[in-house]
Amino acid sequence: MELQRIKWFKDISKDDIGKVGGKGLNLGLMYNAKLPVPPGFCITAQTYREFIVKTGIVNDIQRILKGLNVEDTKDLQERANQIQKLIVKTSVTDEIKHEILEAYSALNTETLFAKGKDIFVAVRSSATAEDLPSASFAGQQATFLNVKGQDQLIKAVRMCWASLFTARAVYYRVKNNFDHMKVLISVVVQKMVNSEKAGIMFSINPATNIRNEIVVEAVHGLGETAVSGEINPDIYIVNKDEMRIKSRLLKMQKWGLFRGADGSNIKQLIPENIDKRQVLDDNEIMQLAKYSKQLEEHYGKPQDSEWAIEDHEVYIVQTRPVTTLHERKVNEEVEGDAVVKGQTASSGVASGPVKIVFSMDDLNKVNSGDILVTPMTNPDMVVAMKKAAAIITDEGGITSHAAIISREMQIPCIVGTENATKVLSDGVVVTVDATHGKVIFGRSIIEKEKREIKQKLPTKTQLKLIMDIPELAEEAAKTGADGIGLFRLEMLIAENGIHPAEYIRQNKDDEYTDLLVMRLKNVGDAFKGKPIWIRTSDIRTDEYRGLNGGDKEPHETDPMIGWHGIRRGLDEPRILKAELNAIKKLHEKGYKNFGVMIPFVIRSEEVRKAKEIFRSLGVEPVKDIPFGVMIETPASCWVIEEICKEGVSFVSFGTNDLTQLTLGIDRNNEKIANLFDEMHPAVLGEIMGVVRMCRQYNIETSICGQAGGRPEMAKFLVGIGIGSLSVNRDVIYKISEVVKQAEESMIQ
Repeated sequence: MELQRIKWFKDISKDDIGKVGGKGLNLGLMYNAKLPVPPGFCITAQTYREFIVKTGIVNDIQRILKGLNVEDTKDLQERANQIQKLIVKTSVTDEIKHEILEAYSALNTETLFAKGKDIFVAVRSSATAEDLPSASFAGQQATFLNVKGQDQLIKAVRMCWASLFTARAVYYRVKNNFDHMKVLISVVVQKMVNSEKAGIMFSINPATNIRNEIVVEAVHGLGETAVSGEINPDIYIVNKDEMRIKSRLLKMQKWGLFRGADGSNIKQLIPENIDKRQVLDDNEIMQLAKYSKQLEEHYGKPQDSEWAIEDHEVYIVQTRPVTTLHERKVNEEVEGDAVVKGQTASSGVASGPVKIVFSMDDLNKVNSGDILVTPMTNPDMVVAMKKAAAIITDEGGITSHAAIISREMQIPCIVGTENATKVLSDGVVVTVDATHGKVIFGRSIIEKEKREIKQKLPTKTQLKLIMDIPELAEEAAKTGADGIGLFRLEMLIAENGIHPAEYIRQNKDDEYTDLLVMRLKNVGDAFKGKPIWIRTSDIRTDEYRGLNGGDKEPHETDPMIGWHGIRRGLDEPRILKAELNAIKKLHEKGYKNFGVMIPFVIRSEEVRKAKEIFRSLGVEPVKDIPFGVMIETPASCWVIEEICKEGVSFVSFGTNDLTQLTLGIDRNNEKIANLFDEMHPAVLGEIMGVVRMCRQYNIETSICGQAGGRPEMAKFLVGIGIGSLSVNRDVIYKISEVVKQAEESMIQ
């Protein structure tokens, strides 16, 4: 049978996964379901095999891999780099090159361009069925956008092939007993859409969960501005049953992003005669709604889809299941004249005093129960957002940061009001009726709606919770979480109103211990038989000056990297001893599931000294009570073997501080907030190194930073074999879906 090197989307069937991989198969099936997928073709996985065999590099690859110990990180990386360089520099055979370039030329013609004129394409690797278990979670799924020209295309194809041999891809194949030479990879080549209009559409209203509504968001130019919330999009709602437009919410759009001739994005002003007009005409709205409904029927579940229009042609760029669905409970509308109107991002009703936030300096004034009003939220505001009873923004649509986070936290939210920060003022009490997109003056008697959080899916990797408030433990336990991977004492301390140091100054050590025991018992009752890890206090000197005794705290130039964590605990051992004594007393009362971990470690000596304090209470840490450390500093990553030798039950990554200290970025500085990235290779490298070392010493690994709630981080952690993830209650179901899928892919 003759080798088939090229497989066009139109020729792909459900039996072709071994030829075109998972991504190629999905695109082909959508294309053949008459959905407007940008045209393209797949370079088959067998073509990759032909390439390495006919060029002879298959022997070189086998030679380089021979005798590899994947636990030797340096050697693994060096060999992986060697193979990737080999593939990238090896010339493609004339037969293969001819067919790829012939297909590229045909793609030009198919997309209504003159034959021979180069077009922009996306080049993506697509794992075959045999490769999915290892490679999909080895980070090898390479993608190259805005590729133009024959030379660049062939280079991108070779780079996709080379991505099959990243260090992580090699590591996972070895760990899952997959033969490197039997693992194949297809490459997808697809026309890039140069959109004049773009946006997102939902086959269900994600803000209200009304299932018979289709929501379409639209902006001029590229769709990135709608996704990021930089531009308030037009929002059109279509009745799914009757297929008619129910409402149109038009927004002035003064500028848009457009692709330049070199493939870069250019910001352009929208002409005045267009900026106030409806972005989409009614025919385009209904056409998109039809496709949204078709996508839901095709996949059997509500879809969140990205679309683009070029030369009056509609294209579906991407689709994914809607993941933030909750049971909807209908609220009656709050009576009163609306002083501010906007788009529903997360339904519900809440009342409280307004706190306007223009910068990071304003975040401290947001207290529990306040209404947070801001031009637009960003990731640095999440802590303040958690406190808020409701959120109102001037900018953004229902896919903006504020919308996504508020839905996850189940906080009422209205976005895109345009004038909330101008109309409202600090301290004024308002009611936010987010279900109906309006704000009125005064407090409403309508209670905030409550929504159930789904119970997490069963997974091999344990999924635990991050908690601060004991009173929420009983409800949190209903998620089916495998325990609590981080319980912070700081909220108990703040609510009590007395600084721990003040207890010591007044010789009331036991009173402080008894306070902790009394409050933590509620948590133990809710999570019987499941591990609960308590972090000893990590109070910065600038954070709790309002507490009784807090005025005696020293003033530091940079408290974030100053006197807190275990370094303060060892300087003031009576505070640490009182907290450790609380854990001991809980065990004596039958709560044997409590463990303890110490924060901000930089030396193994700190671990040794903390254990000595525990021993002074008659407790042998690790043996009698689980004892662990937070991995929050690069130093703790470098000395992890010494920490393991010292003896600990577990380690848990605090990725907020670890990322900040590794990258040298103040996470509270809005000017550089965009640089804060827990997925930075340096951070991932530290995590991977610690997990491997702990595996050698049979020490459990976990994560309790906010990064654990990011799907991409969850996939990475499952792939490297972490023991557990700790996340916030509002995302545990979503992360359980991600983890379950990752685990299933690794064992297929």
